[in-house]
Amino acid sequence: MVIMMIILTFIGGAMLSLQAAINGQLGSKVGVFRSAFLTFSVGALITALLIFFFEPKQAISLLDVPKWQLLGALCGVPYIVIMVVAVQRIGTAVATVAVIFGQLAMSMLIDHFGWLGNDAIPFSFSRLGAVICLGIALFFIYSSNRKPSRHTA
Repeated sequence: MVIMMIILTFIGGAMLSLQAAINGQLGSKVGVFRSAFLTFSVGALITALLIFFFEPKQAISLLDVPKWQLLGALCGVPYIVIMVVAVQRIGTAVATVAVIFGQLAMSMLIDHFGWLGNDAIPFSFSRLGAVICLGIALFFIYSSNRKPSRHTA
């Protein structure tokens, strides 16, 4: 089951990169907020259909959960808007690795301190090594984007 979850999250990550590249192009043609609106509108429609046809009944509703848990829905809006703008300027690879760098840094804080009701997973040197490696990857991917300048005499 763990391998299946890793494969599914890998596919999810690949889909996010596709979404970023497509939305970057769309945003350059129709505007950043229109592109974000389309993403959320289509996503809401598909999710509503999935809920209607596949979601089993739950013991509690969205109105019954602690209200702070509803704030998670707001986190997607800055991500989509930032990616639409960033991909146009720095490319899909740099933008995606930068997002993953931010995700990794925040997720390790959440794990270490057990924030938001999650189990605490202590920070370790191997986790620090992972952050450093990803930071190095971000540097090299960004560096490879820059075109060498031609110096004329």
